[in-house]
Amino acid sequence: MLKMPGSIRAAGSKVVVSLAGTLLVGALVVLISFLVLPPLAGGQSAHAQAVPQQVQGARPSWPKPPELKGPANALGSDSQTDIWRRVRQGDSFSLSDKGLGTGVLVQSQGQAWREFRNTYIRPYGGLAILAALGAVVLFFLIRGRVRIEGGRTGRTLPRFNQAERLVHWYVASTFVLLAISGLVIMFGRPYLTPLIGKPAFAVVASAMMQGHNLFGPLFVVGIIALALIYVKDNLPRSADFVWFFKGGMFFIGHPPSWKNNAGEKGWFWIAVIGGLALSTSGLLMEFPWLAWQLQHLQLANLVHGAAGLIVIAVAIGHIYLGTIGVEGALDGMTSGRSDEAWAHQHHGLWAEEISGRPETENDEDMAPDAGDQVRAPAE
Repeated sequence: MLKMPGSIRAAGSKVVVSLAGTLLVGALVVLISFLVLPPLAGGQSAHAQAVPQQVQGARPSWPKPPELKGPANALGSDSQTDIWRRVRQGDSFSLSDKGLGTGVLVQSQGQAWREFRNTYIRPYGGLAILAALGAVVLFFLIRGRVRIEGGRTGRTLPRFNQAERLVHWYVASTFVLLAISGLVIMFGRPYLTPLIGKPAFAVVASAMMQGHNLFGPLFVVGIIALALIYVKDNLPRSADFVWFFKGGMFFIGHPPSWKNNAGEKGWFWIAVIGGLALSTSGLLMEFPWLAWQLQHLQLANLVHGAAGLIVIAVAIGHIYLGTIGVEGALDGMTSGRSDEAWAHQHHGLWAEEISGRPETENDEDMAPDAGDQVRAPAE
């Protein structure tokens, strides 16, 4: 048997191994081509079928995308401008979930409320208060303090009983506290902030707001009691028109009047009507769940501010005339009795009536003190 050399045998083995490897790689390539290439060819064919044939000289016509529904097409048939116009005007929209809140996306009346408050109520109300202060100063410079003609007689007449005085000072004290806190709330931001700074004003404004909310309901009780107690002496009478057209105490001489003259009656009705307006609007703002709509709270805020500024302006004149402006005017509200000369000078009709009748049970708490001097009438 013919034997091949070892070198030839080794070379032949290498060739066989190389051929076997080549055949194995080729088989794998053919197998992969059968598994992968048909899907790719099918996808290209489907894509080619989806593309329409081009018409010579025209652009290809692509299929329209499907119409979207839901949030992506929320505008519907309305344009974006129309939608925002309706939003800005405060129109109500239908909500998919009623628990989300109101259908009004933008409450435009808030801007109108703010402009009316800052354009009319705040500046004109401030001018009204300044005008009242100016009128008081001018009256004092022209007329001075109205003195009792002939001086005090030492004889007094019962003017206000204890219940009337108690209600008066109760309402007066709560009103002053509410007026001061209300003025700080109304005018503090534009006028106090530049003086004391924002942090300090924040503390002051918070304290004033808390005090305003605390004393507000107390004032409501007082103004109702004041209206019930004082109304009987503040109904209009014919002498009030005479007093009014003759200028009252603003000129020399005093037209006769009853227990309250026309000016005092006017102040009573301003205080009562304004106080009731303040009470109603204030309670609505302090307990907002009583309001049916947000617009009611905005209207209450405007009424509250306007009524408060009017009452404060008129109260300035009342406080001046009842204290230092007219001699003897404060006696009736402190001791309950007024000097007889003062009574005949300012309230002649009432003084004549009260002088001719005996004191009643309501006047027992206003009996003259032991130190009162009673002067005998001049012969």
